[in-house]
Amino acid sequence: MRSGYFSHSGRLFFLIYKLTVCLHAVFLGYILLTMSDQNPGKLNRLLAGLGDSTLVTTRWLREHGYASNLVARYVASGWLESPARGVYLRKGGHLSWQGVLRALQADEGLSLHAGGRFALAWRGHEHYLRLGTSATVTLYGPGSLPGWAGKLPLKERIVGCGKGPFDFQALRFSGESADEALRERGLERLSHDSEAHGLVFATPERAMLELCDAPVDAALVYEADALMQGMANLRPKRVEMLLRHCVSIKAKRLFLALAERHAHAWLPHVSLENVDLGRGKRALVPGGRLHPTYHITLPTDLDEQLG
Repeated sequence: MRSGYFSHSGRLFFLIYKLTVCLHAVFLGYILLTMSDQNPGKLNRLLAGLGDSTLVTTRWLREHGYASNLVARYVASGWLESPARGVYLRKGGHLSWQGVLRALQADEGLSLHAGGRFALAWRGHEHYLRLGTSATVTLYGPGSLPGWAGKLPLKERIVGCGKGPFDFQALRFSGESADEALRERGLERLSHDSEAHGLVFATPERAMLELCDAPVDAALVYEADALMQGMANLRPKRVEMLLRHCVSIKAKRLFLALAERHAHAWLPHVSLENVDLGRGKRALVPGGRLHPTYHITLPTDLDEQLG
């Protein structure tokens, strides 16, 4: 009876011993794998490439050899932080709209540019804009913004405005060869400002047409009129090209009516021969005054607003 008991106990002890050895081997393998993944050189390369406001996405990290479980360990160890699901900053870094736009344009490969109201504000026209609107980053381009773009704790609000009023085909912004194609679409890559260096913005000509395409009310017309007053240096050939590619009748008529109203010297050099301005009258502002050339209604108190 007792010998059978010891025989059974011996087998149980042997099984426990084998299980312990196996678990130890698995644990040792996990530790070795973890140490390999957390190679200081690999981590240092990542941290060295991240500026104070550089935002990187899960896809970018994966494409550069950083698997999701490794990134999770970097976060747990305090090397990275995640301000929203799917994006990461170096620990101690700060969020900025420039970092967000750079991640969208470069990492995600999205054809999104800063345009409309925000592009004009960034170029020094904030004093013409409605109070508070310059804190909204207006992005134009095909497709939708990724979900994380609207969940970041930024002081600015990131807003996708859709494709906008133009019929241009989507264009990837990467590569120097794209710069000429950008110019042909009324876009340009900034180089004069360190924080926004390399980001793609609408030129003033395109940004004005994008603004004129926004939902119209009297306040928008006042704003667009004040901005147009300062647009004495627009390039007529670029204006002409953009008018040909603009599919918004409302935007084209409002743009031209305001340019005529301020008698800009460049306007007579813009040919409207191949520009579709539509037909009939358009009531942009109820009860407004009909423009004799472009047949849209404008607020009757425009002159008072400029004062």
